[in-house]
Amino acid sequence: MIKIHTEKAPAAVGPYSQAVVSNGMVYTSGQIAIDPRTNNVEAQDIQGQTEQIMQNLGEILRTAGSSFEKAVKTTCFLADMNDFAAFNEIYGKYFTGLPARSCVAVKTLPKGVLAEVEVIAESVL
Repeated sequence: MIKIHTEKAPAAVGPYSQAVVSNGMVYTSGQIAIDPRTNNVEAQDIQGQTEQIMQNLGEILRTAGSSFEKAVKTTCFLADMNDFAAFNEIYGKYFTGLPARSCVAVKTLPKGVLAEVEVIAESVL
């Protein structure tokens, strides 16, 4: 198992890795809208937060020898299902390969964010 870490995405806020690669697959931890330059949540709307999440995931996937195109499954968590359409608008720009997906509403997310996304993808590592 290879532990993945990049300074271009937020550091883990607990005892876990940004991602791990095992048997040709990368498993990301859930990513939220923390800007790694400031270590804060800068965007306050679902679209801005989703863009930041995708930037974070993109950096982690690249570091893990993968990409959005190699994603096979995502799990998405929304604080409010009323944000579903706006979230999908941004999500769809990145996951053009249409991986399998689960999307659920949750009561709260870390740091009061509006969304969190985790990815399973193929890796060349």
